Amino acid sequence: MKAFVCETLSDDLSGASLTEIDLPALAPGEVGVRVRAASLNYPDILMCQGRYQFKPDLPFTVGMEFAGDVVALGDGVDSLKMGDRVCGGMKTGAFAEYASVPASALRPVPDGFDYAEAAAFGAAYLTAYVSLVRRGRLEAGETLLVHGASGGVGLASVQMGKLLGARVIATTGVAEKADAIREAGADHVIVMDYGFREEVKDLTDGRGADVIFDPIGGDVFDESTRCIAFDGRLLVVGFMSGRIADVKANIPLIKGFSVVGVRAGEYGRRFPEKGRENMQAIWKWANAGKLTPQIHARIPLADITKALDMMISRAFVGKIVIEMPD
Repeated sequence: MKAFVCETLSDDLSGASLTEIDLPALAPGEVGVRVRAASLNYPDILMCQGRYQFKPDLPFTVGMEFAGDVVALGDGVDSLKMGDRVCGGMKTGAFAEYASVPASALRPVPDGFDYAEAAAFGAAYLTAYVSLVRRGRLEAGETLLVHGASGGVGLASVQMGKLLGARVIATTGVAEKADAIREAGADHVIVMDYGFREEVKDLTDGRGADVIFDPIGGDVFDESTRCIAFDGRLLVVGFMSGRIADVKANIPLIKGFSVVGVRAGEYGRRFPEKGRENMQAIWKWANAGKLTPQIHARIPLADITKALDMMISRAFVGKIVIEMPD
């Protein structure tokens, strides 16, 4: 089968390429899936560079999220049947024509979703849910500030914030992306030409945002500490800026806010019952038509380097999806 495999770590991703490999073996309890679509996530790039917290053994097939059809059942699997449309996630292995996945890691494709939407849904909306509900304790009527709002997780957080009854302020560094962010539900969009602190303060009558979703870090984190409300929750989701920010302990003490780390997948592993509740909640909303990922581009597997370049340059809004050949 064709697969995008990382053989050596490299900053420019030159150590990863599209190649032919053997079909994955099927272990007891696993399901063979004919992958139809796979969603690109920023950690996919970080893993190929050796900069992600999870460092898979080399070589590895890149890709974390996928959707497709069940084509084989391992011993002991009775929860699925041949031909079922499924989607799921794993740490590696999605950017390939076939995948072997534990049956417990698969869920039905949400009602009305195509394969690309199903592949793009899980990680983004699970991250948003764990961030806003579990860690951020966002309540109806509060103000949510979403940074990096044009990305897949950012747009998911905008949509979910509105669904939870919050007033949503979103930021972006590109003016041309503002309309798409408004369409996702943002009440206000700030284009960060010269920062955002004063505008957030003005929009909240000087109070600041109750919850701040920050996947960027660096200067964005620093400025967020200056426009957060008393009893606010500053959610540390990632460091796309490349700089891990720090804060002196007297600042959250005096201003009365909390700095809260978010690891959506680890949250579910540490608290399995809550993890199941998280997935049930977002799937319920998806099946009801209340949450749908925005697909920026559907790119054939043969052109996967184009998709990677698009993500690295951040020339997208929503999710980039790799589609497999028929």
